[in-house]
Amino acid sequence: MSQPPERVSAVVLAYKAEPWLRRSVEALLASEKVDVDVVLVDNGCTTDDVDVLEQVDGVTVVRPGTNTGFAGGCNLGARAATGEYLALVNGDAVVEPTTMARLVEEASKPDVGIAVASVRLAEDPALLNAGANPIHVLGLSWSGRMGQPETLTEPMETAGASGACVVVPKAHWDALGGFDEEYFAYHEDADLSIRTWRKGLRVLYVPDAVAVHRYEFSRNDFKMYLVERNRLLFVTTLWSGKALVLLALPLAGLEAAMTLMAASQGWFPAKVKGWRWLWSHRAHIRARRRVLKAEATVPDREWMGLLTTKVDPSVIPVPALASTVNGLVTIWWSVTRRWV
Repeated sequence: MSQPPERVSAVVLAYKAEPWLRRSVEALLASEKVDVDVVLVDNGCTTDDVDVLEQVDGVTVVRPGTNTGFAGGCNLGARAATGEYLALVNGDAVVEPTTMARLVEEASKPDVGIAVASVRLAEDPALLNAGANPIHVLGLSWSGRMGQPETLTEPMETAGASGACVVVPKAHWDALGGFDEEYFAYHEDADLSIRTWRKGLRVLYVPDAVAVHRYEFSRNDFKMYLVERNRLLFVTTLWSGKALVLLALPLAGLEAAMTLMAASQGWFPAKVKGWRWLWSHRAHIRARRRVLKAEATVPDREWMGLLTTKVDPSVIPVPALASTVNGLVTIWWSVTRRWV
C-alpha cells in the first residue's frame, strides 16, 4: 500500500500590489507528489487578491491587521501551519510542479534542517537570483552567484539559505522558535541558517528545485536601515564574545566603510537610526545571546568554518578594493580563527 504524500504548509505573504501573488499561490497548490496547502498572510495587500484567494480550496488566510514584516509574517503563518513541513515562498516567486517535492525529499533526511530552492530571475530563468547565499565572517550575506547560469546538478551544502523559497521540517522550525521578529526583514534567513548549523543540522541548496522570482532591485533609506542594523544584530547575537574580540579590528573597518558609504549615498541618518535601535534594544541582544548560546550544540570553531572571508565586489562600498580587502580579511581570519 502506497504511503500518502507528505503534507507541506506553504507560507506566502501578501504585501501591497503584487502582480504575481495569485500565480504564486496557484503554482504551490498545483505541486506534484506532495500535498501542499497555503497559509496566506495579509501583510498589507492593497488589491483584492487576498479576498479572491481566500475562496480557493487549500488556502487559509491570516490577517494581522498590520505589516508585520517578513519575519513576523512568516511566524504568524507558521503558527497556522498544519503540515509536517513548512515552506516559505515569496509572493513574487512561482515554483515549478516538482519543486516542493524535491525540497521535501532533501529536508526529510535526518541530518538536514533546511532545503533551499534554486531561485531564478524571471527575465531569464536560466540565470540565478539566489539560493545558496554566502555568509561572511563579518556578518555580510548576499545572493550567491547572482546572474550566473546554474551549473550544479546535485545538492550542495550552503552556509545561508535564501528565504525566498525554502522548506523546513516543522519540528525543526518549532524547535528554533522561528524567526526573531526584531529583524522585521533582511538577514533573518541568515540567522535561521546559522542556527540550524549550530544545532548540528545541514542546510542544503537543491539546484533542480526551481522557483522563478520577479526580482526588482531597490535601495531606499528604510531598506538600508534594516540591512545594516540587522547585520550588526546578526553578529552581536550569534558570534561568541571571543570571536567578536578577535574580529574587532576588521569589524570596525567594515563599520567605518559602511558609514562612509551611507554618508556619500545620502542614507547616513538611517545608519545612525540603526545604531540607536541597537543601543535601545541592548537588553534584547543580551537575552538573545543567552538563548542562542544555550540552543547550540556545535562548537564555534566548527560552524564558523562555513563562513567566507571573500566578499563579492558588489557588496562593498568600493568594488575595486575587493581583492585587497578579501586578502587582508583572509589573512586575519586564518591567524585568529585558531583561538575561537
